[in-house]
Amino acid sequence: MALYENKVTLKGYVGKDAENFATKHQNTFTVLSLATKSGYKDKQTDKWVNHTEWHRVVAFGTPARYAKDLKKGDYVEIEGELRSTEREAEVVKDGKRTKSKLRSWEIRAILVKKLAHPESSQEVNLDAEPITEDDAA
Repeated sequence: MALYENKVTLKGYVGKDAENFATKHQNTFTVLSLATKSGYKDKQTDKWVNHTEWHRVVAFGTPARYAKDLKKGDYVEIEGELRSTEREAEVVKDGKRTKSKLRSWEIRAILVKKLAHPESSQEVNLDAEPITEDDAA
């Protein structure tokens, strides 16, 4: 029995083509945006309310090799762990500049698997835009 566990499994659609980068030590990694959807039926209006959640996925090593050629609209399964990064940024509030810590979240992939599109999904219609580097920072 594990005392601690940080495990995330996501299935969804790639929002834009995967981007490949290299670290200063020339280790390659891949970044992609993954959209998942959830919804519920509003009891007052009797209509479905859908929500698209965008996830920043970062893969190193073997998972990066599998992810590097993913294209917008590909249906994938990602397994990994939730990671946060923190950075300082200048924030202007009430006309005053202050330094503030900003936290962003990403999935560090340990498994990237391209799946066949589900039969029920004829067309991928996402109601939001994929995250960008600026959004994640």
